[in-house]
Amino acid sequence: MPTSPCLFVSDLHLDAALPAAVSQFIAFLQGPARNAAALYIVGDLFESWVGDDDLDFTRERVCVALRELTSAGVPCFVVRGNRDFLLGDAFARRTNIHLLPDPVLVEFGAVKLCLLHGDLLCTDDHNYQSLRTVVRDPQWQKHFLALDLPTRRALAGAARRGSQAHMDRSKYQIMDVNPAAVITTFRATGTKLMVHGHTHRPATHTHMVDGDAAIRIVLGDWYTQGSCLRVEADGRYELMSLPRS
Repeated sequence: MPTSPCLFVSDLHLDAALPAAVSQFIAFLQGPARNAAALYIVGDLFESWVGDDDLDFTRERVCVALRELTSAGVPCFVVRGNRDFLLGDAFARRTNIHLLPDPVLVEFGAVKLCLLHGDLLCTDDHNYQSLRTVVRDPQWQKHFLALDLPTRRALAGAARRGSQAHMDRSKYQIMDVNPAAVITTFRATGTKLMVHGHTHRPATHTHMVDGDAAIRIVLGDWYTQGSCLRVEADGRYELMSLPRS
């Protein structure tokens, strides 16, 4: 049974426009993460990712830091999010990380949990779910990745602006998870612990599933400070805010 905890982070949205977040995450990889049994990045590591050939200075810094972590013997796993769903095999080879499906069951020690980015649970946002189906289609991705890099970057920028406008127009409840979708996911995975990000609303929720209590932990974003979930092999956990110095 592992004695070191597993660490979970999400929604870092790393980008050259957020140098403080980039520096904090790299320091996290060089510090607390080195003592972890494993690190799980639960989507939206980057603000955008339009292909494994899109490596600016900031993205390269992050990739180098991830490679240093995995080279030090700490396994690292990534679930793709709605901003970086095009992370591919070249990125995985460069960093020596493992790309996971969404959702996925994670087991270590006495812990069994359902891990997912969280956007699949936001079923009330019908426009987003329709878009998600399109951009996750392998044929759509093949055609998009065949475009030249400047075009892909321009399209990604337009998509981000459209996403922000959609969020500004939408009601608060629509952007959050649907309770029925949460219960369905608990039942489908047979777990009593769920970890996700996406909503940027860090909290711990208790749901009743067929008469039993199930825990859903929501990770926070890294825009103004870090957010990390620490899970021990015996099932103890702590959702932590990481102040930015």
